[in-house]
Amino acid sequence: QVQLVESGGGLVQPGGSLRLSCAASGEFFGINRMGWYRQAPGKEREVVATITSGGTTNYRDSAKGRFTISRDNGKKTVYLQMNNLKPEDMAVYYCNANLVVLGTTGRFGDLEVWGQGTLVTVSS
Repeated sequence: QVQLVESGGGLVQPGGSLRLSCAASGEFFGINRMGWYRQAPGKEREVVATITSGGTTNYRDSAKGRFTISRDNGKKTVYLQMNNLKPEDMAVYYCNANLVVLGTTGRFGDLEVWGQGTLVTVSS
């Protein structure tokens, strides 16, 4: 069984910083794209940032210049450094990963996995 475990959420004042971490565990043979998504109350889940296995990153416009996504392939972990946080960043943040797994037929395939979510509260 594979899983993603997130950590690093919490309460921060506007203008503050937080670093989220997400570690993958279980039986898999590689990690393709990893990303961070968020969902605020009453809103749909939206992508915040993604990073490919080769390190190519993409950000939503509101995160550019403030957030940095990175990954440590050896530790099977993806990070999201969030600076200059704003009240509109407040949401539950979810980690996502596309893993390479061995299927029951003996062939490799992709498995998309989500973390349990970690709450980020931005308030004075």
